[in-house]
Order: sequence, then structure tokens, then C-alpha cells
Amino acid sequence: MSAGVPEEYAGVSGIADSGGDSLTEDLNIYYSNGDFAWVMTCSALVLLMVPGVGFFYSGLARRKSALSLILLSLLAIAVVGFQWFFWGYSLAFSHTGSAFIGDLSNFGLMKVLGQPSVGSSKLPDILFMLYQGMFAAITPALAIGGAADRARIFPAIVFIFIWATIVYDPIAYWTWNANGWSFIMGGLDFAGGTPVHISSGAAALAYALMLGKRTGYSKVNGLPYRPHNVTHVVLGTVFLWVGWFGFNGGSALAANTRAVMACVVTHIAACVGGLTWCLLDYRLERKWSTVGFCSGVIAGLVAITPGAGYVPPWTAVVFGVVGAIACNFGTKIKFLIGVDEGLDVFAEHGIGGIVGNLLTGLFAADYIAHLDGATEIPGGWVNKNYIQLGYQLADSVAGFSYSFVLTCVILFLMNLVPGLSLRVTAEQEELGVDDAELGEFAYDYVELRREASDILHTATAAGSTHSLKGAEPEKTA
Repeated sequence: MSAGVPEEYAGVSGIADSGGDSLTEDLNIYYSNGDFAWVMTCSALVLLMVPGVGFFYSGLARRKSALSLILLSLLAIAVVGFQWFFWGYSLAFSHTGSAFIGDLSNFGLMKVLGQPSVGSSKLPDILFMLYQGMFAAITPALAIGGAADRARIFPAIVFIFIWATIVYDPIAYWTWNANGWSFIMGGLDFAGGTPVHISSGAAALAYALMLGKRTGYSKVNGLPYRPHNVTHVVLGTVFLWVGWFGFNGGSALAANTRAVMACVVTHIAACVGGLTWCLLDYRLERKWSTVGFCSGVIAGLVAITPGAGYVPPWTAVVFGVVGAIACNFGTKIKFLIGVDEGLDVFAEHGIGGIVGNLLTGLFAADYIAHLDGATEIPGGWVNKNYIQLGYQLADSVAGFSYSFVLTCVILFLMNLVPGLSLRVTAEQEELGVDDAELGEFAYDYVELRREASDILHTATAAGSTHSLKGAEPEKTA
């Protein structure tokens, strides 16, 4: 590893070479110690975001589905971890390919070693693969929130593998690979507005649509219940907020001033987003909502993601405010279209990603992108490059449409295959996915049902003389 100025890579570029021979040359001299340390650390931070998603969803959901949502987030890590090794990385980041998807020149991580990566000449393929693999894992983990309370586990596992291959990999390719159509067009997406957030938001909406409404759902009121564990929501938010420094800051793919700027605007947008959502909720109920604050933080983080390495600090306030407002009001869309998407993945990530993409078209600045000393962009409206907003809109529409339609097709076909029916039975749904599919519970010490009428009925049947409401026990002769 080079502590000074790295040497120029001696192999070929533009196509996958052997990745170097560690027995005849030192593959470390082409890269910087600091860049390696930073991106490896960011890889771990993004990995921690995935269970953060699980805890966030678990807290928002009902008690009887809490553990299954945490498990599905961990399963996404495992399934996509294998898929990424098998062919996912090659399909998304091969050195050659079409305008839509990569080839299999790096199948099974073949030739993935010391050659400078597609993402940056400052990182070898092997490290870029590790970092981007965490992005690939968190995206279906986000999307699976649309299946809350009624999805079978095994079909969800199969879906994650297929979806990562058919939906995520092509979108990541056309966004971040130099051969991709959106990249060539000039679309700007620093850390995953379209590949991660818009695609997962669209997929969650499609998953909820294909599964159908939960039992007891009303188009007017939805399925009214309070988040069963706000502490889990806070814990998930903390994991995500901290991890987002690696998500956005690491997307500079080097330890430089641009990475620092990405962390700065990320933090500002999160702070402002949380305060904005909290105030929006306070105006209605005169209560300072913890869940509202956490939702606003996520909205701000999602919105700033595509622009984190392109926009100056003052614009992060705009991203936070506009992102939180759009996502807050976006939670009402599910009632308008009659889709039971109870965890609001579409509102937070789908709408938040679109807002972030469009704001990046307005506020992208050439001098911010050049903080890494190499990247040159025409900028957005602040640089009088007005066509950039059109590029951002085209990329957003393409990503949302592709993800939504393909997710519906995948789920429709899966549901026709014996053994892959998507939804649990009505009896299993009433019992709870945790009990029906896992045989385990998030809280073994708490009764399965919380309705007071059930407990009163049980107590009466057992001959108890105690009252749940604190009344005096009946006197017996």
C-alpha cells in the first residue's frame, strides 16, 4: 500500500484484465492507504444500516410481525451476498457491457482483484466490489417492507435473489457504470437516489399491490394501529443515520474533501428533515412525535443521497425541508390509490428519491463535484445548465417504471409456481407471521394478543376475581 503518491496501474483499462499477479508484483503500490481505510470502514457502516432497516420496520409494524421483518433484513444480506459474488457484481460493474446491463466477464468474481475499478481509479475492483455489495444488500431489504404482516418467508427469499438480478443490477449499471445509458446521458446520482431509493420504493409499492390488502384494511383509515415499539424505531434510525455517513461519504470512493462535504450535507439534511416532519405532525395533534422525527430524519437522508457529492451546504437545508414535506404528504397517496403499503416505504424512499434527484438537477455545482480534484460536471441550474433537470427527471421515471413493472411481473410469475405462493393464509395472518412462519417471537414474555376483551374473557373463564381496570374484586360468600 502506498503511503505517498500511488503509482499508475500498469495493466490494461476498459476491459477486464487478470487483475494483476501478486506473486510477481506488489498490487498495493497503485492505491492509497487512506482511501483503502476509508472505503473499508464505509463498507462496514453500510452493512450496519441493513439491520437498522429491520429494527425501523419492526418498530413500526405490529407485534406479531416484528421478528420476521428483522429476519428478512438479515436474509437480504445473506442472499444478496451470494448473488453479488455469483453474478451480481459482474452484471452491474463489469468493465464491458451494453448500455443497459453488464456482461459476465467477472462471473464468480473472476479477475476481480487489483485492476482499477469502474467506479474509481483510486480503488481496485476487489474493494469496490465489497463496498457496492452493501448497497445491493440494503436495497431489497428496504423493498421488503411492502410485504409486512402477510408475506411468506421462503418466497420472499427467492424474490430477493431474482429482484436483485433483474431489477437492481441493471439500474445500478445504467446509473453508475460508464457504459450505462443514464451515465452517458449525463444523469447525476452520487449515492443511489435511483438504484437504491426509487427502485426500492417502487418495488415495495408493487409488492403490497400484488399481495393485496391485509385483513381488516379500510381504504379510508387503512389498518389503524400504533407502532408497537417506538424504541425499535429510534434504534433503527440511529443505525441508519450513522451508517449514512458511510453510504454517502464513502460514495466519493476516496478519502478526500468531497467525501467530507458529502458527510456535512448528509448530516444537515437529516437534522432539518427531522425537525420539519416533527413540526408538521405537531400542527395536527399538538404532540411532539418521536416516530415523526425519525421519519423526517430518514426523509432528509433519502433526499440528499443523489446530491450529496454535488451540492453546497446551504442547499442541504432545502433538501431536508422539501424532502420531509414531500414524504410526509406522500404517506397519504396509498389511501388515494387503495394500496395497503403500511410501512410507507414508497413515501419515504420512492418519493424521497425522486425529490432528491430533481433537487440535484437544480443545485448541483461544478466546484463541489471537483472537490475530489478530478470530477468535472456541467452542474445544474445554479451553473445555468438547465437541461440537467430533464436528465434527472428521465432517470427517475425510468428507474421507477422499470422497478415497479418488473417487480409486478416477477411476483405474478412466482405466485404461479407451486410452493412459491406469496401470501400466508388468513388464519396464519391472524395468528401472525412470526408464529406461523418462524415459530419464534420478538417478545416471548408478552401475550400474543393485546386486546383487553380477550384477556378479560380468559380471566373470567378461569374464575379469576381480578379486574383489568383496577376495580375491587368480587366478594364471595
